[in-house]
Amino acid sequence: MLRGALGVGALAALALPARRLLSPDEVADPLTVGGLAVTCNLTLPIACAANEAANPFGTRDAAQLAFGYSRYNGWPELKESLMSGDVQAAYMLAPLVMDLASKNVPVKIVSIGHRSGAVIMVHAKSPFRQFRDLAGKRIAIPSRFAVDFLFLRKMLANEGMTPDDVDVVEMAPADMPAALYVRGIDAYCTGEPFGAAAQSAGYARVLRMTRDEWPRYMCCVLTVREELIRTNRPVVQNMVNYVLAAGRWLDSRPENREKAVEIAARPRFFNQDPAILRFVMNNPSDRVTYGDLRMVPREFDELMGLAVAAGTLPRPVAYARYVDESFARAARPASIAL
Repeated sequence: MLRGALGVGALAALALPARRLLSPDEVADPLTVGGLAVTCNLTLPIACAANEAANPFGTRDAAQLAFGYSRYNGWPELKESLMSGDVQAAYMLAPLVMDLASKNVPVKIVSIGHRSGAVIMVHAKSPFRQFRDLAGKRIAIPSRFAVDFLFLRKMLANEGMTPDDVDVVEMAPADMPAALYVRGIDAYCTGEPFGAAAQSAGYARVLRMTRDEWPRYMCCVLTVREELIRTNRPVVQNMVNYVLAAGRWLDSRPENREKAVEIAARPRFFNQDPAILRFVMNNPSDRVTYGDLRMVPREFDELMGLAVAAGTLPRPVAYARYVDESFARAARPASIAL
């Protein structure tokens, strides 16, 4: 996922022209922000909906700051769109951004999107109670380049185990609940709502959550191309303002999470069963958190160290090479009037 098509694609990504300047009577289209239909991306549809509610598209001033959600089916597809410039902003996996930046693809992380949100699921009738019970068992992960795999490796290390002590297989998250149901796998490690889908159906239970084992866990980060920063800092700042505000809003009141479920489940956003999203929000309420989206260098360093050890990254990458903190430092409260 990280290395595929980085040759020709990276060269093309470096040579994109700057965004055309509008004439005084033109109205810009909303900036497209790519994301996946996963709860680690939940701040994105909330930010998009709130910005649209506060600044209805149609006037030139509002349109210059407008951004809208575009749903992607997988990280490789979204990565290619960001590299080519088909989208100039997206929620991406943090190690994936590190790798792209190390290969001179001009991208920067400008905000974190969530905390926690990954789970290790086992069959409800399985005998597994401790993590060590998974020794020798078949465990599915989305990809060896996913942060979920780093969570699994972290759990293995905590127990004095190695990846050789389990049988790791790669599988699309949407296929994991069914594979567990038919006992094709013994466990799976992935982000939500794919754990909640099986748990709410009654045939799976949680063995471990990042909220308990790695509460500062993060995988999805708001990433923008550097030419967007150069040509339209105001829209990047507006996105960061709304993402941070959406995070605080989500964690401030239970009724806000219910409203978020209603919004995110819509066809224009996640297009998912609201009951499953609601299950993620409430079982328990801190299964995924959004209120503390501070970018802390040492936390990125820890994530990078795990990625290098796992072979996801060939070598460490300087923090300033893939992060631009200026927008988070300059952030101002945005109105989440939904």
